Amino acid sequence: MTAEIVDTSITGITGRVRRRVDELLSDFLDARRPPVGDHDVAEGYRLLREFVIEGGKRVRPLLCYWGWRGAGGEELREAAVVATGAALELYHAGLLIHDDLMDGSELRRGRPTIHRGLARPGRFGAAEAFGQSAAILLGVLAQAWAEELLADAAPADVRARAARDLFNRMRTEVVTGQYLDLLAHARGDDGVEQALTVIRYKTARYTVERPLQIGAALAGAPPSLLEAYSRFGLPLGEAFQLRDDVLGVFGDPSVTGKPVLDDLREGKRTVLMAYASARARGPERDLLRTWHGDPALDEAWAAELRRIIVDTGALDRVEELIVQRTGQALAALRDCPITPEAAEALAVLTERLTRRVR
Repeated sequence: MTAEIVDTSITGITGRVRRRVDELLSDFLDARRPPVGDHDVAEGYRLLREFVIEGGKRVRPLLCYWGWRGAGGEELREAAVVATGAALELYHAGLLIHDDLMDGSELRRGRPTIHRGLARPGRFGAAEAFGQSAAILLGVLAQAWAEELLADAAPADVRARAARDLFNRMRTEVVTGQYLDLLAHARGDDGVEQALTVIRYKTARYTVERPLQIGAALAGAPPSLLEAYSRFGLPLGEAFQLRDDVLGVFGDPSVTGKPVLDDLREGKRTVLMAYASARARGPERDLLRTWHGDPALDEAWAAELRRIIVDTGALDRVEELIVQRTGQALAALRDCPITPEAAEALAVLTERLTRRVR
């Protein structure tokens, strides 16, 4: 029998972890059958499973793994960190379902969002209301299952308790970030500092800092390493979201899997739009106030908004911020007391997350 060749390169390890997370999620969800024999309930479960399994960059599980590996994680406990990463991904799926509903998004990953997929005209009366309510329930179910998966991920020792404390803190922070986002929209607050505060809690801590720290906690990392991961993770998380904001307006929908008009129609208070609003004058300011946040925005007027964003220098300024935050993250990484292998992997992930096109 030929021995299996194990790829020990950074790319090989990252690919293996991603596959293990996918396999674990697939097995976990396959085992969660509806407790009733109703085919419409089964359809909801099926849509949720597809949403979780088919797509997603698996950023949080990978950061959790390399945070653990960088802290000297033991090979015997690798299954625990993979399961914890899968729990992060399952929680994220529930959050995305609710986020799409709150934003009124039609597509996610090139497919109908959950609330749109469930709102089939002619199938039920008030199909749209049904889809929205059902999506809320499926999002809650995904997050409840994430809690179940996390509880089974590792023995209830001091390391697991430290990881759970960080997981709980992360959930509070991301919901607070979402709440701040809603408030910014309701108040009409288009300031740069407010937008940066939103992404710090809604994305930077949730997407990068906490997953790294959760993995490190599972390896028994000291507080000094958790702080070092914070110095690396926060600027990287901000750069990640700033890139997302640019793609939300200037991206290619065939690549991103999301309509390029959603953020503009929603009137999302991003750093990109904050700079454009602060710098626009006269007719350009009037155009921004008229069309940013108008659900009837079409591609012709969206092109005008993009022109204003470019002409005011807002796009260039956000690109500068991405470069600046990325540089801060890499500088912090160089001072991070972790294994050289993990440092290399995190440097590669930094490049991919900040220069991505989807």
